[in-house]
Amino acid sequence: MSYLKSLEGLVFDNSYARLPPHWFVPTAIRPLKRLHLISFNPPVARQLGLDPCGVSPTELARVCGGEIDWPGSEPLAMKYAGHQFGSYNPELGDGRGLLLGEVIGPAGERLDLYLKGAGKTAFSRFGDGRAVLRSSIREYLASEAMAGLGIPTTRALCLLGSEEYTLREGMEPCAMLLRVTSSHIRFGHFEHFYYRGQHEDLRRLAHYCIDRYYPQLALAEQPVAEMFAEVVRRSAELVALWQAYGFVHGVLNTDNMSIIGETFDYGPFTFMDHYEPDHLANKNDHAGRYAFSRQPSIVLWNLAALAQALLPLVERARLEAELDRFEPLYAAAQLNRMRARLGLQTTRPEDADLIARLEAIWTEQRIDHTRFMRRLSQWQPGDARSRDALLALSAQPEAVVAWLRRYQLRLEQEAASTPIRQAQMRSVNPRFILRNYMAEEVIREAHQGDYRPLNALLPVLRHPGDQHDRFSGYAEAPPEWAEAIHLTCSS
Repeated sequence: MSYLKSLEGLVFDNSYARLPPHWFVPTAIRPLKRLHLISFNPPVARQLGLDPCGVSPTELARVCGGEIDWPGSEPLAMKYAGHQFGSYNPELGDGRGLLLGEVIGPAGERLDLYLKGAGKTAFSRFGDGRAVLRSSIREYLASEAMAGLGIPTTRALCLLGSEEYTLREGMEPCAMLLRVTSSHIRFGHFEHFYYRGQHEDLRRLAHYCIDRYYPQLALAEQPVAEMFAEVVRRSAELVALWQAYGFVHGVLNTDNMSIIGETFDYGPFTFMDHYEPDHLANKNDHAGRYAFSRQPSIVLWNLAALAQALLPLVERARLEAELDRFEPLYAAAQLNRMRARLGLQTTRPEDADLIARLEAIWTEQRIDHTRFMRRLSQWQPGDARSRDALLALSAQPEAVVAWLRRYQLRLEQEAASTPIRQAQMRSVNPRFILRNYMAEEVIREAHQGDYRPLNALLPVLRHPGDQHDRFSGYAEAPPEWAEAIHLTCSS
């Protein structure tokens, strides 16, 4: 495969910019002072068709900062709406980000370039349209961590810093993030047209999504209904992966739900240090709406909100039938991933209860489930050393011992040898996850102008199952001070 050699060589074809003008507002990037490159993402560059070695950091900062034009781009702020913490808000839109355009990648795929922190737009309301370094680093790291785990996610081509400050939690440095994904269409785009009674726009949006993201459905008898069915399936499988790895999104509003089933709009997210079903990532979530254990039901609630918006296009009975598929789809996906994490390649009726009991032990003892599963990948019957490593994570070892007996009986029904099982388990049980304290350490150094820790952490997140001996401390228990980290919507 041959790659383009410069940013100017990217092929733009901006289909969203050709949609009706009341769907968006063309908006120029507002430059930041002394914008500079903090981190560049070669895997994403290759996805776009860029040669990572052929990109000039100075040129990248200048085009992202609006100092010079990016040939082919047409920056715009999209209008949408959404349910935020359960209440409908019609006043939403791209308030601090701009869709720069759509790039045609080497394989013909269409990818959005979206600049976060681009400055004030028509939808900024009382905000300044800026992103701060703290939250930009968190999103950059999180998207790489999710990609490393195989969880669908947006990613970013680069992270840029500046010498300009804005008021958030005190005065903080501004930053920009160039996000890359196939789609920036949110459930809230559909809600906007539905609640305004603009049903022809709603129809056009649905068919735009089918043409661009679900072309295989274009000739179906009911293409919009089939698209909704696919969104239900992808969303169920996405939240199943979140639950399997202890990821808490924090702000699962409908405007933060992607029409293609990706993890979208990172804010006060958390990978739990200890298994805690009631864990809240967002300290602003006083009612506990977006607690870890509630994420599947909230995703279903959001899908129901999308179904409501599609009523002018699809019969209610069909939409309700698709919603009824969510829970079995979710349960099957979550069970399948947990089977894989346990090294089970066959299906047995008792598997769900085996997994439920393990999760109950994690809950009762607040076990570090990530480290537990990694150590379980090394465990083998009769080996005291691997057993003791597991029991060291437990406050009540007898419960774990009892569970291991059940697990051993289940493994005896598998054909795979112990080495094969262990290798398979290591491939889906990470040694490293992005814990909050790791991001906090990187942010502290970045605020002092040292970006080396951030860039050094990226390979660990992209390949979380590898040894990375230099970072072995990150595979151990988090420090005590990590408990004091509090995240809010500004995170």
